[in-house]
Amino acid sequence: MDKKIITTANVRPAGPYSPAVEAGGFVFLSGRVATDPVTDRLIMEIEPACRQLLQNIKAFLEEIGLSMNHVVKTTVFLRDMRDFAVMNEIYAGFFPEAPPARSTVQVAALPGGAPLEIELIAHR
Repeated sequence: MDKKIITTANVRPAGPYSPAVEAGGFVFLSGRVATDPVTDRLIMEIEPACRQLLQNIKAFLEEIGLSMNHVVKTTVFLRDMRDFAVMNEIYAGFFPEAPPARSTVQVAALPGGAPLEIELIAHR
């Protein structure tokens, strides 16, 4: 099996991991939190964080020749499950037709105190 590490100028890992790995036609995107693409600052409020995070993911996928339609599975990690409805409404706007499979879990903490993190699997 061939494994290809995918990185772009706009995505810099914060630790010893790859931003994305492609293998067998699948692209595995590491978990990401919401950062402002201009300032690289973490966004701490759920609504703007969710919207920006999904925009950042969309931009990353487009940069590697994919779209949100290629996403087959997501995992959403929420700091607070009370944010589910807000996240769900914004998320639905990014996957209006044939949304991917999804798991959503509440976690004790996320990097930098972020309100959510999303990882995904896409297929070329």
